[in-house]
Amino acid sequence: MNAATDGIREERFLQSASARRLLSRPELGSVVGAVAVFVVFALAADGFLRASSLSTVLYASSTIGIMAVPVALLMIGGEFDLSAGVLVTSSALISSMTSYQLTANVWVGVGVSLLATLAVGAFNGFLLTRTRLPSFIVTLGTFLMLTGMNLGFTKLIDGTVSTKTIADMEGFPAAHAVFASTLTVGGVDVKVTILWWLALVAVASWILLRTRAGNWILAVGGNADAARAVGVPVARTRVALYMGVALGAWISGQHLLFSYDVVQSGEGVGNELIYIIAAVIGGCLITGGHGSAVGSAVGALLFGMTSKGIVFAEWNPDWFKFFLGAMLLLATLLNHWVRKRAEAAK
Repeated sequence: MNAATDGIREERFLQSASARRLLSRPELGSVVGAVAVFVVFALAADGFLRASSLSTVLYASSTIGIMAVPVALLMIGGEFDLSAGVLVTSSALISSMTSYQLTANVWVGVGVSLLATLAVGAFNGFLLTRTRLPSFIVTLGTFLMLTGMNLGFTKLIDGTVSTKTIADMEGFPAAHAVFASTLTVGGVDVKVTILWWLALVAVASWILLRTRAGNWILAVGGNADAARAVGVPVARTRVALYMGVALGAWISGQHLLFSYDVVQSGEGVGNELIYIIAAVIGGCLITGGHGSAVGSAVGALLFGMTSKGIVFAEWNPDWFKFFLGAMLLLATLLNHWVRKRAEAAK
């Protein structure tokens, strides 16, 4: 009788522990929201469930998700990057203008762009750690400088607000295949950015959950002073996180360039907020120390479903930002409620 009772108690304890683990998952709220949004558009839009429509949704999600993943890691580390949107454009401009002005293989421009973009990320991280200024101020300054440089250098070098076409230059077909090609899977066109996105989610999840660097990120975001006291390299971790955002900006910038072969110097302004929104919807806390790469992917998916679902449902697109803001508030409130329930259950 006692053995049977003990067995029941043990089973209930395991079930309770599993429930607490589930409730503590940072992406839980975004997953619930994504399911709800999917059901709404599946019912409201006749063509939403078509394979081609879902491919379009995934493409829209991937263009946000490629940046949302490193931005989420940065936010888990307790920092922001308001320059992320224009850095994507800077990366594309550097690649295009370097290749065109040198009349070189486009891969030369791609390589120079990678180095320059990573240098901007390192600059943000280094300045933040050396000055101890808030990341909001540091990256706002970088945002303004990059915005001016994008326009100023493009006009100075090309004489207009857009770059010259590089579609006929050596190496363009290969670079297009890497950054902007379309694959056919089961008769459905799938953009290569979706593969980039999934790869980044996998790598970021592995870093966050399986490596010492992931523990450092969580520790720095939770309490930087306490992390420093136990030997965590806080400055190096922050610089690496900003360089991770720069790497995502480089990938997104090359996709932008090789999709259209020209770049408008004014693009990217405001996109940094979308990346942050995707990360927050995915469960990242504004204060740091909590979140996941998978959650940021779900947040980007929510954005993609909403932006394209409104079109498929033939709703007035003027309401898009209203829905985006509502999703942000609801996801934040749900994440707060879930976290409180998980803490109460401990």
